[in-house]
Formats: sequence, C-alpha cells, structure tokens
Amino acid sequence: MAIHKLTPRKIATTSHGKYEDGGGLRLVVSKAGAKKWVLRFTINGRRREMGLGSYPDVSLADARLRATECRLQASSGVDPIEVRRIEQETVPSFTTCAARYIRAHRRGWKNTKHARQWVSTLKTYARPVVGSKPVDAITTEDILAILSPIWTSKTETAKRVQGRIENVLDYAAAHKYRDPLNPARWRGHLNKLLPKPSRVMEVNHHPAMPHAEVPAFMAELSEKQNVSAIALQFLILTATRTNEVLKAMWDEIDLEGAVWTIPAARMKTRREHRVPLSDAVIDILNALPRIEGNPYVFPGSHHERPLSNMALLQLMRGMGYGINGARGDYVPHGFRSSFRDWSGEVSSFPRDVAEMALAHVIENKVEAAYRRGDLFAKRGKMMQEWSNFVTKKQATVIRITKRA
Repeated sequence: MAIHKLTPRKIATTSHGKYEDGGGLRLVVSKAGAKKWVLRFTINGRRREMGLGSYPDVSLADARLRATECRLQASSGVDPIEVRRIEQETVPSFTTCAARYIRAHRRGWKNTKHARQWVSTLKTYARPVVGSKPVDAITTEDILAILSPIWTSKTETAKRVQGRIENVLDYAAAHKYRDPLNPARWRGHLNKLLPKPSRVMEVNHHPAMPHAEVPAFMAELSEKQNVSAIALQFLILTATRTNEVLKAMWDEIDLEGAVWTIPAARMKTRREHRVPLSDAVIDILNALPRIEGNPYVFPGSHHERPLSNMALLQLMRGMGYGINGARGDYVPHGFRSSFRDWSGEVSSFPRDVAEMALAHVIENKVEAAYRRGDLFAKRGKMMQEWSNFVTKKQATVIRITKRA
C-alpha cells in the first residue's frame, strides 16, 4: 500500500475535498477551506474513523506520526479512540501536561532552540518537585519549592521557569484538568511572595565597543575580503541582529529602493521590519557575488546554507575581541548598543527614531496605539549619517565666493 502521497506544497494548495496520504490517513478540506486529519482503521473487523487534529496545528509529519501510533495500537487489538478517551478523562502529571503543551505550541516558536530550552529548564527545575504530580494537585508551596532556591542566584532562569510553569498550568486549566486558579501566576500572586526580578537580578548587557572606536574597527574590517568580515560590516551599518543578517536573502532586498525588508518570522518582535540602506550598504551589496542556487546574501560553505551563526563571533575572536580578548570583550550584538550610544550622544535625531531603527517595541501602550508609521524617511537619514560616521565619509562642502 502506497503511503506518504501528500506533500506540504500540495496540502497548502488543496481545495474542498478528501486527499489520501496512504495507510488510512487522509486530509479532509471543508468548503470553507478548513483542513483536518482523519485516520481510518479497522479493529476487530470493525471500520472506525478518528480525528487527529486540524492543519496546520497538526503538521503533515505530526499527523503521520500520530497515525502510525494509532495503527500500531489497532494492530494489537487496542482501540486508539478508547485509549484517547481514557487519557482525556485521567488527570495527567505535570510532565505529561508539559509535553502536550510543548507539542501543541512548538510550531509557533521561532526556532528549535526555544523548544529545547523549554524541555531543559522544566526537566532540571520543575520535574524533581512536581514532575510526577497530577496537575490538579500542584500548589503554591510546590511552586515556591521550585523557584526559591534559584530566585536570587539564577534570577533570569527562575523567571523563565515560572512563566513556563504558569503556561503549562493554564493549559491544564483550559483542558479542565485543574482549577483555573493558577498557583504559578506572577501578577497578583507570586509577586506578593517573591521579590521583583529587577531588584535581585544583575543585568548583563552584551559587551559593546565604544562608538568612537567603531570607525577604526570598520577600517580594519574593510581590509579583510572574506564573507564574515563583509557580513559584520553589513551588521554594523544596518544596526541589526546577527541572526537577521546571516539569514538575509536576496529577495528581501530592493537595491533600487534602498530598503531591506526583514520578514516578521525572523524578527524578535515578530513584526516585519524595513531597514533603510545607506550608500555604503548598497556598495557592499552591489559588490557581492550571487551564487546560483543559494538564496542567502552571505552564503556559507554548505550548499544553499547561510554563514554559520558563530562566524561573526569567531571573526572578532580572531581579531583579539570577545571574552578575555586582548583588545576588548566586545561581541557582534554589542554594535547595536554602539549605534544607540552614537545616536544619543552624537546625532541630533530624536530618541524614538533610534528606537525604531533598532526595531524596539514601544513600551508605552498609549504611545504605541498612536504610532502608525515606522519613521522610515527619518531613519533613512539617520542610517546614512551613522554610515558616514563609521566609514569616516565626510560631506562634500561647496565654497561660494562673492564676486567683486
């Protein structure tokens, strides 16, 4: 029996109807365009159907995995529909509920690293205390037993653990496994029992090169002709993040309009960000070769892949920078701070223009509600001035003499 007939592309373009993947798994598309997975199987001579979730919440790969599990159960004489019913009626442990939460939400997270961090922190800190406990039996005392030992020594980690436990227990409440009153809730509950993170946490900023030293650093970079050095110049000139630069694609860049549009999926704020390109950036892009079959502006050594996410850091380490570096502990991300310091101490541009250039979220909700534009024209002038500063390009002065 042929299986795995469907492809992600085919699924994305399907219209009303039923589409077989094989092995009893099918995608059902309603007239309204809603898509769901259905598995047909036979147990004890009886044909049955069960839903496996809607698409895209359940991906093609996940649907196939769930279908395989159900088919194995059915072949052993166990009805997967009955198994699911029993599981839903039984209050799961915290570990089980956390696994279900992660499985349900991981497709919406930015990268696999985020999912690994969820698993790692909950396994390290939560599981020893509440891992085997039914989610309806978890109390405030349990939460404090998890958080108190690390609240002052590992504050940032502790706050993330608290938020993740809160989300898992909210998920459990939404599935009616426990009371909606969440013992891990921060606002109005744990904030009365634990000190504010800002009062006990030492903030460690990315080491940043003083803005006055950036022009000399750029001059040194310009003498290097490797892709990493060019990418780092691009990062400094655009005041963007390492990940945004390394994964930049040619189809995101409009050379004629001098704008680079970073899609929301790659932005930390999950909002599309337009970056005005200075003359120096345009010169860099025009000089870069394009490798056939590789869509990335800064291609790596592997086919159709960008530079390694360690490339820029390794470059700076080779130049004597980084942790315990002879020339300073500066890192690539710190150049955003260099730009921010320059904008506040040297340039005459308003603060909000610089914040927009850095794609920072406006903290004041009232101000954010009234801010409709992205100050693109003003940011264009600012980025050109920043470019002139770091490349030591001086404006041309035309002297006018009076006629006698």
